[in-house]
Amino acid sequence: MQISPAVVGPPLFLPVYRKAVRAGFPSPADDYLDVPIDLSRELIRNAPATFIMTVAGDSAIDVGIFDGSLITVDRSLKPRDGDAVVVDVNGERSVKIFRSTGSRSSLAFGNRRYPDYDPGPDADIEIFGVVTNTVRRFRR
Repeated sequence: MQISPAVVGPPLFLPVYRKAVRAGFPSPADDYLDVPIDLSRELIRNAPATFIMTVAGDSAIDVGIFDGSLITVDRSLKPRDGDAVVVDVNGERSVKIFRSTGSRSSLAFGNRRYPDYDPGPDADIEIFGVVTNTVRRFRR
C-alpha cells in the first residue's frame, strides 16, 4: 500500500451533469450542466489529517475497494460500525472493516470469500484512519 499526504491545491472545477446517469436501462441524455465542482473539496474534508493510499489486494471488494483503487483516509475520524479502516496489525498495514457491538470492537475482511479475521489476543492493533472515499480506475 502506497501512502501520500493529501494536498489541496488551487481548485480545478469540473462540469457536473444535473441529471444522474442511469446504470440500468438507457434513457435520453440530459445535456443540462449544473454548477462545476472541485473534486478535492468534495473528497477531502480535513486535508491536514487526510492521506491518499493505493490499495493492493482483494480483501475489501465487497465494500467497493478494489486492487489498484485510490482511497482517501481521514485520521481525524473515529471509526463507526461498518466503516472501512486502514489498520496496522503487528506492523502490517491493511484495509479492514470495523465492527462495533456495545463496548466490543473487532475487525473483519470486506470479502465474503475470506475466513473470519482473527489477529489473535496478543496482536498489536492500531487504527490508522477511516476510509472516506475510493476512486477506481477503469482505464489507464
